[in-house]
Amino acid sequence: MRTLLLSCLLAPIVSTAQPPSHTGLAGRWNTIDDNTGKLRSVVEISVQQGVLTGRIVDLHDKSKLEKVCEKCPGDRKNQRIVGLEIIRGLKADGDEWEDGTILDPETGKVYDCKLWLEDGKLKVRGYVAFFFRTQTWVR
Repeated sequence: MRTLLLSCLLAPIVSTAQPPSHTGLAGRWNTIDDNTGKLRSVVEISVQQGVLTGRIVDLHDKSKLEKVCEKCPGDRKNQRIVGLEIIRGLKADGDEWEDGTILDPETGKVYDCKLWLEDGKLKVRGYVAFFFRTQTWVR
């Protein structure tokens, strides 16, 4: 009887709980070179089954369209930059996505990653321990 009563009391709470919104993050984002301020690539972010990933779908420097990631580890080694999945395994935690990784195709290094929306722009943070760098990506 207690279980039935408790279930009836908790049912409205459980049914009104909503997962975090994914619609603001999904889509195409322009990455910006930290040194020059110029557009570098277009990354398409998608969320499937609660996991966020990002893939390079275009490069602004068309002379690099055929370039491959020679320094990339594992399954991404020698893959073309265009089409390369650089963000893997992020999961929602409130308004942020974390516990995944981001790959720098220039160096082949993989960093822990976290991202969030701020004023309509995407903040992308790659970090190792307490050292981090945050980039701003725009639509």
